[in-house]
Amino acid sequence: MQVKREKRCIVMGAGELAVTKLEGFDAKKDTVIAVDGGLGHCVALGIKPDMIIGDFDSVDKGLAASIEETERRFPDKILRLTPEKDDTDMLAALKWGLARDFHTFLIYAGMGGRLDHTLANIQCLLFLKNNGAEGYLLEDKCCIMAASGETKQFSASLFGRLSLFSLEKESVVSITNMKYPLSSYTVTNDFPIGISNEFLPGKEGAVTVHSGAVAILISLD
Repeated sequence: MQVKREKRCIVMGAGELAVTKLEGFDAKKDTVIAVDGGLGHCVALGIKPDMIIGDFDSVDKGLAASIEETERRFPDKILRLTPEKDDTDMLAALKWGLARDFHTFLIYAGMGGRLDHTLANIQCLLFLKNNGAEGYLLEDKCCIMAASGETKQFSASLFGRLSLFSLEKESVVSITNMKYPLSSYTVTNDFPIGISNEFLPGKEGAVTVHSGAVAILISLD
């Protein structure tokens, strides 16, 4: 899925990395945050992060010396967090980006691995939405985003499935130009009626969230 270029922040998490390169990445225009063990993914992709944030409990021991050296030489490029905290490392990284006026956050390696971290990162998407920003959890053929009080439109070239899940007790949504349309339908957070919708060939699908908030998952397989 193409994400339009604005002031973008690439956030590399410590989950499973399902890509071998970052589509559209521009080292001169994009700011990269490595979140804890995500530093290892940056090294594997040959990407030099602009900022490293975490309590470093998931960093490979082989990178510990590199972090310490960076912290000694460029202390402004390291934000070392205490393990005992309310914010996850990911949320702390997103708050760092919001404080610097980033609007679009592309989060890689934020899914897979520990399920609790995946769920927490989906909540982080809603945190970004509630703070006027857009966040995307990205894998090779999967993208998750949050939507609230808006219409999300999807290219006619997309194929595969779209699922949506209410992030509140009730959300009112409409789905158009997809296999299973809905019109101002109330979806709840305890019944998965929004799972496994399908894009229609040549049709620009759309999801409108009239009230509440939903997570939208696109699977291009």
